[in-house]
Amino acid sequence: MTDLLTTNNLRKVFKDQVVLEGIDLHVPRNQVYCLLGLNGAGKTTLMKILTGMISKTSGQVIFDNHEWSRKDLKNIGSLIENAPLYGNLTAQENLKVITKLRGVDDSVISNILNTIGLTNTGHKLSKDFSLGMKERLGIGLALVGEPKLLILDEPTNGLDPVGIQQLRNLIAEFKNKDITIIISSHMLSEVEHLADTIGIIGGGKLLLEKPYDHQENLEKLFNDTLEKAGVLNV
Repeated sequence: MTDLLTTNNLRKVFKDQVVLEGIDLHVPRNQVYCLLGLNGAGKTTLMKILTGMISKTSGQVIFDNHEWSRKDLKNIGSLIENAPLYGNLTAQENLKVITKLRGVDDSVISNILNTIGLTNTGHKLSKDFSLGMKERLGIGLALVGEPKLLILDEPTNGLDPVGIQQLRNLIAEFKNKDITIIISSHMLSEVEHLADTIGIIGGGKLLLEKPYDHQENLEKLFNDTLEKAGVLNV
């Protein structure tokens, strides 16, 4: 199986602080890659580099067999931190704004609404959506343009059990649509349901990367990996 995205010795320094050091990531096509780590481990910084929100200090990002450039953003959808919603617009209107900005025909909107389960929201404004609905709409915005890669930063944060289950089902469907997914999380119970491959990051370094055997005790693997690296309390 080939990788859709890899990084080679990726490094990020903010002023005098090394945030990422020597990251060699390997994300297989059409899989769910879960990036695990404690808060402050470097997960969001890595995702912001992959989505062009911030620049790397050094190293290389390879996307779809070539060196990453900003042109590749048309094939990368992302939801990092809060969904960028217009609260006074409906789900359909939010999607229409993004299709116009990205030069995509708005005929895709009905299919995206169906995919994220928001077809029947009608005239309801997004500011009145539940947190789970807002998260799904944010993912819908990221799907505009049929990306090859979808990057989601802590997508289950703050969701109730129903919202988590809906999101889990949605992510499972994406693999059937030939979409590769990178998810960052510190909620190990959710990763156990979703991951094909896991990467554990701590202290700005990729400490472990491997296919995930769903029979394996992920909490023990996670804690043992951080403890061995001496970053359990980072």
